[in-house]
Amino acid sequence: MKPIAAGNVTFHGPGQLVGYPIFDLRAFEPRFGPVDFVRKMEEVLIRTCGDLGVVTERIPGLAGVWTQNDVPGKIAAVGVHVSRAVTSHGFALNVSTNLDYFKLIVPCGITDKPVTSLAHEIEQSSLSRERMVPGLEELAQQVARNFGRVFAAQTLWLESLEALLALPDCANREPAPDNQDTPASAPDEVRKLAGEKDTFLA
Repeated sequence: MKPIAAGNVTFHGPGQLVGYPIFDLRAFEPRFGPVDFVRKMEEVLIRTCGDLGVVTERIPGLAGVWTQNDVPGKIAAVGVHVSRAVTSHGFALNVSTNLDYFKLIVPCGITDKPVTSLAHEIEQSSLSRERMVPGLEELAQQVARNFGRVFAAQTLWLESLEALLALPDCANREPAPDNQDTPASAPDEVRKLAGEKDTFLA
């Protein structure tokens, strides 16, 4: 299946909260498909923005989360890939992003709408002007809580894939180096969950 996204080029950089949730869509009752998953992820971000006094919405025909200004601004990009009912890719919520970065590209191929951030909207809004923009870790916890509410599922804060899978041999493994970050390819455990030999995550 092709990724569900608004268009061509996107940007990930400093000041963004980027989340790539991995869901097995077969685990939900009633089951739902990729478009429903995108709408639920948008709802998570709409609620998170609302928690901070920033009013946002969906725009028919465009993926993502948009401000309710005279000219709506895109505050979060959303795009997913689904293979054998397991999701990859996700969202990028502009928190304190330098918006000048977006002048170098045509974000998601959309030319007639600007890109905005939580920091910019909080500064401009009479509803939220007194609020502080939360740090990325605090905001990640707010997003996780809203994932739990929207998907009606418990969310847990975990530090590793091993903790998620609760592998019995985790105690016998060598500790990861301090500089280890996101793997270039999906770990074997994730590929097994997806039922594939090769799964590539962007």
